[in-house]
Amino acid sequence: MEKLRNVEELAPLFKDNMRLLVGGFGISGTPLTLLDAVAKFEAGNYEIVSNNLGDDGKGLHKVFEAGKITKAIGSFFTINKEAVIAWSKGELDISLMPQGTLAEAIRCGGAGIGGFYTPTAVGTRLAEGKEIREIDGVRYLFEKAIKGDIALIKASKADKAGNLVYHTTARNFNPLMATAAETVIVEVDEIVEIGELNPEEIVTPHIYVDYVVESKYTKQGGAYVEIR
Repeated sequence: MEKLRNVEELAPLFKDNMRLLVGGFGISGTPLTLLDAVAKFEAGNYEIVSNNLGDDGKGLHKVFEAGKITKAIGSFFTINKEAVIAWSKGELDISLMPQGTLAEAIRCGGAGIGGFYTPTAVGTRLAEGKEIREIDGVRYLFEKAIKGDIALIKASKADKAGNLVYHTTARNFNPLMATAAETVIVEVDEIVEIGELNPEEIVTPHIYVDYVVESKYTKQGGAYVEIR
């Protein structure tokens, strides 16, 4: 199957009330081109799973400003002041998770595991309403696995088959999310021919990737600038 797409061609994939897994830590490793498009697509009422909700008018911040997010599951939302205000008014449902717990829940979703027990957050408000179990004298809470309808991820390079290479810490949540969604769309800085990637550098095999889109952004002076 031909995986290379223009971002506008992907609009029919998005339906109301979907759960979207979105890679990135701050803006690093965030699929900005894909999120610009999602903010303009007709569908909405999304449940978002992501570390944060964008930054400074970029990424998921645009999707939020377009009124398309009804729930957010993640670790660090205070960078998006508008989202915090919406939550305080009851206009946005937020579910906080420690970053390690979030990553493991997504990993379990991709591995076909129903959930896991962790001592993190036991005795805090984050444990309210969750199962608590004592194992060898230690109290653990149960966290369900996280899966999504669509994963929007960012990689440095892809070949035309969809094998992915990431750039240092921009890797973050992206490889995990690539395993945990029904449809995986990746935004990349560079697309190369099959066979040009060093197999030892490939983190996400092509079998996980459905569509590949070339990024419209580049990093200049520490900021991401739209160039295409």
